[in-house]
Amino acid sequence: MKAEITPQEYEAFKTFLQDACGILLGDNKQYLVKSRLRRIMEENKLSTLDDLLKRVKHSGRSSLKEVVIDAMTTNETLWFRDNHPFRILQEKLLPEFGDRKNTQSLRIWSAACSTGQEPYSVAMIIEEFRRQRPGKLRDVKITATDISKSVLEVARRGEYEMIAIGRGLSPERQKQFFTPAMNGSWQIRPQIKSMVEFRELNLLERYMLGKFDIVLCRNVLIYFSAELKKDILTRIHATLNPGGYLILGASESLNGLPHLYEMVQCHPGIIYRKK
Repeated sequence: MKAEITPQEYEAFKTFLQDACGILLGDNKQYLVKSRLRRIMEENKLSTLDDLLKRVKHSGRSSLKEVVIDAMTTNETLWFRDNHPFRILQEKLLPEFGDRKNTQSLRIWSAACSTGQEPYSVAMIIEEFRRQRPGKLRDVKITATDISKSVLEVARRGEYEMIAIGRGLSPERQKQFFTPAMNGSWQIRPQIKSMVEFRELNLLERYMLGKFDIVLCRNVLIYFSAELKKDILTRIHATLNPGGYLILGASESLNGLPHLYEMVQCHPGIIYRKK
């Protein structure tokens, strides 16, 4: 890949990426594009970003398009990231749903789940709640989605290197919910793994996932334009059951849509309830 990306190439790539997956690159992010696409360019013997876009658009190689989107959307994630959402789950939402009459089921959607740390963290919280309150929330299903095939493959395996395990996971939870694997990595235990179903999904496309009591859509809306963000939040609202909750990232907010959601202060932390 040549040293510099021209302004014209960068604008064309920004348009391609937003059309393909909704992500809106900011200004002066050429360094990010270069670092994430360098290996792909070398493997395909392409010297410019313009060459890559032409290959993606005109060669019919949908796999190359997927690889490019994969490289630009894959982000490092943590266990129990930001902490507050998991405390809110543990102290407010799980007791609330567990005490509702005539139901012991719970449906949760983890959107943009990356390599699985968020949905598995949620499953651990649920397992801990069940141990504290036997008989509650017997029927729990977590649907976890991402646009990237490669991260979903990692998530489905449920096997993580020690360096990944150390990012936010306490030794106590590692001991409770993982078993050592032959190659030095750690495998998540079946009772946690069985709670989670992983599916490929582009947040810009139609959702065929069913209805949910809780949706976690954290640290992904910041990459979308205001218009796309509003569209996604409106469609998430349609997936929520009456009285269901939306949990966003710490730096994210609704910025409107008061007719769809009401803010719930959790001290600390904010979540949103479906109106």
